[in-house]
Amino acid sequence: MATPAFIITIDTEGDNLWENHRHITTENARFMPSFQALCDKYRFKPVYLTNYEMAMDDVFVEFARDAVVRGNAEVGMHLHAWNSPPAHELTGDDGRHKPYLIEYPAAVMREKILFMTQLLEDTFQTKMLSHRAGRWAFDERYAAMLLELGYQVDCSVTPRVDWRRSPGAPAGAGGSNYRHFPDRAYFIDPDNIARPGASRLLEVPMTTRDKHAPWVNAASQVYDRLRGKRRGPSVQWLRPAGGNAAQMCQLAAQRLAAGSDYVEFMLHSSEFMPGGSPTFRDEAAIERLYRDLEQLFDWLQDRVTGMTLAQYYQRRLVKAVASA
Repeated sequence: MATPAFIITIDTEGDNLWENHRHITTENARFMPSFQALCDKYRFKPVYLTNYEMAMDDVFVEFARDAVVRGNAEVGMHLHAWNSPPAHELTGDDGRHKPYLIEYPAAVMREKILFMTQLLEDTFQTKMLSHRAGRWAFDERYAAMLLELGYQVDCSVTPRVDWRRSPGAPAGAGGSNYRHFPDRAYFIDPDNIARPGASRLLEVPMTTRDKHAPWVNAASQVYDRLRGKRRGPSVQWLRPAGGNAAQMCQLAAQRLAAGSDYVEFMLHSSEFMPGGSPTFRDEAAIERLYRDLEQLFDWLQDRVTGMTLAQYYQRRLVKAVASA
């Protein structure tokens, strides 16, 4: 049996988009070489899922081109609809509301996806194969457009997570509901992205688990309803949150013990910069982040093989052909 893959995905985007609504900066590009150096040390290969402002940042472009040429990273596509050309005002204040791409008309979706794909391919001189939706919002129309453009992998699905309570356009229904999606990789059914099918697009869901036993989650939801609150089950992700190295190792161990052939990690590029996110606000927090990363990577190094999303796709494709 092949060694499980370790897939590192970095949502590569502007500084502190949680709080910056008007003027987007990209200073975090200067902090990314340190993370790449850590990945190189462990022979892990991050995927930089890159949005518009970062594709326009010369510092990031030079850094990422070098990592890709050396075979130590992959660049994929990430799209934040509210500030990705061509411009199309949806809400009257898109910078504040940050509407989901799937809330725009299909023609606008297509134009934005095509623009970002061409920009990234021209900038990095490589075919875009991997993608993650901005704010994790994905649907069948989106999948069809990726297939038309030759994408091989999507990693927008977050199993167990319901984004409908995260608003985009004020008149919209919120984000995607992934509560009952598969938590292992599958080639999607174009008519229903929640189930396996015969398409060429491989879905590689984020590595998550429920924080509590099912009965605890059920009891908590009943209690919340009695108090007039609406929350989904509490979910743990394979991503740093400040001092959670042990929990990340436990999550990875659980998924590997359950037979998963990959574990998928994520972080935002801005989280490598002091003050670039609400979680890591100063240099001390960044130092703790890197201690957590070292602990996780050290635990994983003898249990997994570092792969980009495109490399993992090739492994799964070979497996699918062999079993056909």
